[in-house]
Amino acid sequence: MSLSSHIAELRRKHEHLSEKVETAQRSPGMDDLVIADMKKQKLRLKEEIERLSHA
Repeated sequence: MSLSSHIAELRRKHEHLSEKVETAQRSPGMDDLVIADMKKQKLRLKEEIERLSHA
């Protein structure tokens, strides 16, 4: 897998997680810890994208 396709895949995963977080935040019964975990995953993806983009 080339670097650009790897970055594109990470961006796709980040966008998917963003959608899941937004949906979860609108669901009244959703566990805040689950939402926090998804946000942490999203942040890790963003940091990895930034790191690879500037490599």
